[in-house]
Amino acid sequence: MQSKISKRLTFHVARHTFATTVTLSNGIPIETVSKLLGHSKLSTTPIYARVLENKLSNDIANLEKAMARKSKKSDS
Repeated sequence: MQSKISKRLTFHVARHTFATTVTLSNGIPIETVSKLLGHSKLSTTPIYARVLENKLSNDIANLEKAMARKSKKSDS
């Protein structure tokens, strides 16, 4: 059975997929992803790890929840 993937699958594509889909999309911090990819500089990692729109939305929602909890604590 053949897959209908038109993109050429390479090691480089696998690194991008791992960094973006497997790690960042599942809440792994970019610093950890950087180490997992073996980068000596954090600035190299964004080349491999694209931040997806749904990741941004989830991160902002989590930030809003955290700030609301802090606000509740300070109001008490």
